[in-house]
Amino acid sequence: MSLEKILSIGGKPGLYQLKTQTRTGFLAESLLDGKKISVNARHNVSLLSEIAIYTLTEEVPLGDVFQKISEKEDGKKTISHKVPKIELEEFFFEVLPEYDEERVYASDIKKIVQWYNLLTEKGITDFSNAPSDASEEE
Repeated sequence: MSLEKILSIGGKPGLYQLKTQTRTGFLAESLLDGKKISVNARHNVSLLSEIAIYTLTEEVPLGDVFQKISEKEDGKKTISHKVPKIELEEFFFEVLPEYDEERVYASDIKKIVQWYNLLTEKGITDFSNAPSDASEEE
């Protein structure tokens, strides 16, 4: 499964997997506890495939950041999101040295680390953003 079907829902902990569309929104299943919830237009929902991280030169898709973390950690879980702020920033600097320190906050890094660990724990390691598109090599 790619990041196309993984959601972050404002005000709800963890991540959710998109299950099906309903008349008023859609049904999502929590990756934390497996509970299903109905999500409608009032919820602030973000697809992980649509999130990007600011760098000094461009915006890097979250999937690419997850891939870099995965390569650094050999596909295993990484540091805890509960470590001190300075450790999070040092870790993130190793993963993405060109990240914009003025626009990427410690709380953002904490969330990225937490999401990466949750996805890895659930066996979701396909961090591509668009599996149907041809990948562009730089």
